[in-house]
Amino acid sequence: MDERRTVRVSKYIARHLRHQPERIGLVPDEGGWVEIDALIAAAAAHGFRFTREELDHVVAVNDKRRFTVEGNRIRANQGHSIEVDLGLPPAIPPELLYHGTVARHLAAIRAEGLRPMTRHDVHLSADIETATRVGARKGRPVVLTVEAGAMHRDGHVFRVSANGVWLTQAVPPRYLRCPQDFAA
Repeated sequence: MDERRTVRVSKYIARHLRHQPERIGLVPDEGGWVEIDALIAAAAAHGFRFTREELDHVVAVNDKRRFTVEGNRIRANQGHSIEVDLGLPPAIPPELLYHGTVARHLAAIRAEGLRPMTRHDVHLSADIETATRVGARKGRPVVLTVEAGAMHRDGHVFRVSANGVWLTQAVPPRYLRCPQDFAA
C-alpha cells in the first residue's frame, strides 16, 4: 500500500471513529469500539472502499498508534469529539509533559490555559520531539512545558492512552512554562 493511500485510509478511519460515526451509519459502543466488518461495509456503502488488509496495515504502520484492534473490533485511542469512555484509569504523570501549538494561539493560552476545545481532553506529550511534531501540523511549532507533577499534586487527574498520549481535562495557565515570547 503506497503512503498516500495509507494516509487516506487512516484519516478516513480516524474521522469516523473519533468524530462522525453516524455519518456512515456506525454506532460505537460506550468504549468507542466498532466491529471491523461493520466499519469496512459502512465505508464501502458510502463510497470509500478499503480492505481488512489495508486496515491492518494502517494500524500497524501508524507512527502515532492512533488505533487499537482487539479481535474483530477497532477503536481510536484518543481524540474523540463524540462521547466515549475509554476506560483509562487515573495515572501519575511525569513531572513535566509538553504541548505543541503555534504562536497564534499563545494569547488565548496565556489567558485561559489549555482547553480541550472540541475534544474531551487536552492532549499532552511525554517528550519535546512529539510535541514539536504535533505543533508543526498547523505551522511553526511552539512547545509549551506543562508542570504535570504539580498539577497532579494539586488534584488534577491524568490518564494515559494506549499510544502514550497523556490526557487531562484542562491545564490552567499557572502550570504552563512557555518560550520567551509567551512570558507575560
